[in-house]
Amino acid sequence: MKLDNIVAVRDTKTIYREGDKTVKVFDADYSKADVLNEALNQSRVEETGLNIPKVLEVTKVDGKWAIISEYITGCTLAELMEKNPDKKDEYLEMFVELQMKVHDKKCPMLNKLKDKMNRKISQADIGEHIRYELHTRLESMPKHTKVCHGDFNPTNIVVTESGIPYIIDWAHATQGNASADVARTYLLFCLDGDKAFADKYLDMFCDKSKTEKKYVQKWLPIVAASQSVKGKPEERDFLHSWIDVVDYE
Repeated sequence: MKLDNIVAVRDTKTIYREGDKTVKVFDADYSKADVLNEALNQSRVEETGLNIPKVLEVTKVDGKWAIISEYITGCTLAELMEKNPDKKDEYLEMFVELQMKVHDKKCPMLNKLKDKMNRKISQADIGEHIRYELHTRLESMPKHTKVCHGDFNPTNIVVTESGIPYIIDWAHATQGNASADVARTYLLFCLDGDKAFADKYLDMFCDKSKTEKKYVQKWLPIVAASQSVKGKPEERDFLHSWIDVVDYE
């Protein structure tokens, strides 16, 4: 397999296009279990009927694990928002409605969001008191079984020329409480430096889904702790300011 058409480069993987296929090649030291789990997540979500690229093969390229999927031709929603700022609200509405479609689905074989969050809280660089409070808060959350993408942001939506949106990158998919997924998206917008847009997103989602904003906000310290495990120095102070909220609520 000759790979020379690079689509994107991430910290731990390089994504290529080969004809009508996407080849995601992971670094040599990337966890085999995580690669197989990502392929399994994507395969399971395919069965819900959502518009996502189908997994075609899991293989090795030059000794590195790779996932081969359908290539979806189009622009990401992030690119469309940047190219057409006058349509940003219209694209945001599409984004919110698409996320609600995801949450409407059930996928009983996906890992549970609560289990993943408990692991992340245990790994986070936080004090024992805060850790206990976060575990306690997580345990008290309503137990739902909705599909949660886990990294739902405009760069993970590809819109075809005919206007059909596809959702990509299912590495972090779980089943659980949709408000946690919304809190994570809100956090990602804030980390991107656009608090006003994050607030507009949250208001729109809560309005359309008839969700009380306080339910999403209760998840913010938990998703911040989860994000902090990635260990990005530039995010540390911001995330810890959110995690510490749990201490006085």
